[in-house]
Amino acid sequence: MSPRDIGGYTADVAQPAVSADETWQLRLYVTDRTPKCVRALANLQRVCTHWLPGRHHIEVVDLVENPRRAAEDQIVAVPTLVKAYPPPVSVIVGDLSDAERLLDGMQLRPGNSPTM
Repeated sequence: MSPRDIGGYTADVAQPAVSADETWQLRLYVTDRTPKCVRALANLQRVCTHWLPGRHHIEVVDLVENPRRAAEDQIVAVPTLVKAYPPPVSVIVGDLSDAERLLDGMQLRPGNSPTM
């Protein structure tokens, strides 16, 4: 796997200790299939496949189909990723193409991995 395949990180980077029985709950808010939203989902899936193989659930919420969810969940921009579990909850806005920002926001970097 090349560094580009995982957003600029080499495959030999130590992965954080994530309990094998913990499933990360991620919610991605999108609007229809805009290019930016499609990129966000692809970027998120790529990171999860590498860092959380078999230990993640991505819920995609299309605000065109469910406009009330934007108000209920206080979403002001799309695409927006919410890491609901494990705590702490974090929110990342954008197409998730900045791998460093995504890994930091999800707290998947070896130096700031969540304790479980």
